[in-house]
Amino acid sequence: MKFQEKLDKIVRKNNSLLCVGLDSDLDKLPEKFKSKKNPQFEFNKFIIDTTHNLVCAYKPNSAFYEAEGADGIRELKLTCDHLKKNYPEIPIILDAKRGDIGSSNQGYIKYAFEYLKVDAITLHPYLGKESLEPFLDLKEKGFFILCKTSNPGAGEFQDLSVILNEVKDPVPTKSGRKNASLDSSASPQNDIKLYQYIAIQVATKWNKNNNCMLVVGATYPKELVEIRKIVGDMTILVPGVGIQGGDIEKTIKAGLNSKKAGMIINSSRGIIFAKDPRSEAKKLWDKINFYRI
Repeated sequence: MKFQEKLDKIVRKNNSLLCVGLDSDLDKLPEKFKSKKNPQFEFNKFIIDTTHNLVCAYKPNSAFYEAEGADGIRELKLTCDHLKKNYPEIPIILDAKRGDIGSSNQGYIKYAFEYLKVDAITLHPYLGKESLEPFLDLKEKGFFILCKTSNPGAGEFQDLSVILNEVKDPVPTKSGRKNASLDSSASPQNDIKLYQYIAIQVATKWNKNNNCMLVVGATYPKELVEIRKIVGDMTILVPGVGIQGGDIEKTIKAGLNSKKAGMIINSSRGIIFAKDPRSEAKKLWDKINFYRI
């Protein structure tokens, strides 16, 4: 089953656009889990088992497991195995932000899709489409390309202007149709921001297998509106709500596609380290669905 099909099914089943990020920093785990044999896995299992009917995906961040060496990688594997066995309908997005030359990417592919057996992975576009071809050729998997990230310093490079020498590239509109040029839809000066250009390239040139998606932070709702206009109904992973300060109402209104979906709204620390993670997840689930109407 293709990633988008799997995602669409769970969105309908759980009526959810909520993704819980399993950023299970060992130092921040509750004491009752730290004493267990597999603390990160046991903590993740608790989070998953109490929130599984509220989510459309889980997103473990590989950094928190890699930091613990072989033990951490093993606990990430146990987490993915638990999801595959008990909740196979819920997609797993590995937040690893990979992207290298093609031969190195083969190693990342083996780790993500053969060892962990996840459904999707985050990638960065800096080396260009050619370097990511080994990923993009995997038709059944999903690929979330960093576009406008949620961190405060994102604009250092992502907001740089790109001067367009040619304006012949078609740009998808919100309806999915394509304009003849960038001239009227992107900028009358024939220059656009780098994050906009990334969105254009991914939507029009990288997405031959309909397995490309974007990462756009909830902390930038104005930019999210612009990107939605460029990519049409493409799915967008939206981190940055909760602890990072992204506003739910603005995020939903900015990012929904024509089907009142097309978003995976991630919250990590704000849910998993809450006193009652299920209650916190339910609150966010309620807010998201309130503004979806």
